Amino acid sequence: ERPREFLIQALEKVKAGRRAEGDYPYLMDEDNLVAMFGLLDVLGQGHITPAQYREALKTLGLSTEDLRLGDD
Repeated sequence: ERPREFLIQALEKVKAGRRAEGDYPYLMDEDNLVAMFGLLDVLGQGHITPAQYREALKTLGLSTEDLRLGDD
């Protein structure tokens, strides 16, 4: 429900995990994916553009090499 607060908490957990002070958070459950989608779908249209999808994958450090998307 509050994606901004979720991301702040997740980043704090990642930083702690890097310092060996805890486990890395598991970010890819359904609720977290819905929250990330909500951040991308700022107009509330129920979809994002291929360009947004491509950039989101890059931001997450995921490969877009084999990604085949149109422009619409």
